[in-house]
Formats: sequence, C-alpha cells, structure tokens
Amino acid sequence: MSHPSKYKTNPTKPPGVDSVKIQRATLADVAAAAELIVRMKRLNNEFDPLFTVVSNAKERAESYASDSLKSRDTLLLVASAGQKTVGVLRAEIRDRAFYVPTKSGHITDFYVLPEFRRKALGNEMLERASAELKKMGAEIVTAEVPSQNDIAVKFYTKRGFRSIVQVFGGKNQ
Repeated sequence: MSHPSKYKTNPTKPPGVDSVKIQRATLADVAAAAELIVRMKRLNNEFDPLFTVVSNAKERAESYASDSLKSRDTLLLVASAGQKTVGVLRAEIRDRAFYVPTKSGHITDFYVLPEFRRKALGNEMLERASAELKKMGAEIVTAEVPSQNDIAVKFYTKRGFRSIVQVFGGKNQ
C-alpha cells in the first residue's frame, strides 16, 4: 500500500523506486528472472542445508521461469531498473478443495536484489502480485519461505500474513 504523505518526490512511489518498473515477465525476461531465482535458492541454503542447490540450477530455473509463462495459473513478475532486472516474484493459483476460500495465490519465489531492498519495492511487488492473483481467481494470498528466514517472516507478518501451515523436513536415513 502506498503512503502518499510519506513520500515527497513522487506521491505514488517511495524514493529510490521511481525508476523501477514492475510488469509481467516475457520470454525476454526469462534468463534474468532465472538468475534471481537461483540467487534466492542459494540464499535459502544459508538457512538450512536441506536447501542445498543443485549444480544445474541455472538451467532448471530457466525452464521453471519459461514454463511459468506458459501456464495460465502461474504469475511471473519482474521488477526492472532500466535494463537491469532487480526483482522477481513467482506465484501460482492453488485449489483448496476442502477449505473456504477455495483458491489461493501462492507465492513460491520472491527475490529483490539487496541494493533495492528497504525502499518499498518488495511491498510494491507484493501489491501488484496480489492484484494480479485476484484477477486470476485467488481469494487469498499465501507465501512460502524458509522458516529460519526471519527477514522474510517479518516482511510478510508486517503486511498482515500469518503462519497457517508448517512443513517439517529431515533426511531419509
């Protein structure tokens, strides 16, 4: 949500985000989006060794991003500053067969380059994603993050999200 009185230069965007454009990704954005997705996956590994990244992560991420563009139930957003992609958000529509609301927009991947953080870009991307997911039929928005990623947990909590499911993992021995 924008806070017009808080920002003096541009009433719709916070300082430092004026030149950033958020849009649905195209095929031309796939490589850059994939690079940011891999950076996020590597960051996840810092929180838990069960997130060890595969050696061919770049190729997999490109396929994942490309496939996301082909699915009508998947949203892939990119944030760009000039020619540089500085953020990516991927979400998918999921059925909640036994619950009301019955459709969720589930954020699976969300990464903003460090130099573009703390400038409300993440909030702008989340708002855009929420609006797009609503158009796609989502009645609620959920997000997944590593449980030890306190920064991400605080980001979502500050925006009214709360934990609704926990996933536990352990190596099969």
